[in-house]
Amino acid sequence: MNAPSLIFWAIFVVPLVIFLIWIMRQDKKKGVTGLIVLTITVIAAVVYMYMMTKGR
Repeated sequence: MNAPSLIFWAIFVVPLVIFLIWIMRQDKKKGVTGLIVLTITVIAAVVYMYMMTKGR
């Protein structure tokens, strides 16, 4: 892996995973809140990638 990839993992992916695990452990409704946050994050990432690549 190159440096930008490691920086991405260290700044975005690892904290997001830790945050989602924390949310799911706090949720008494079997992780529904964590799934909602994960879904919103994935949709935002797909929209962002589409916008940045201009649909190519």
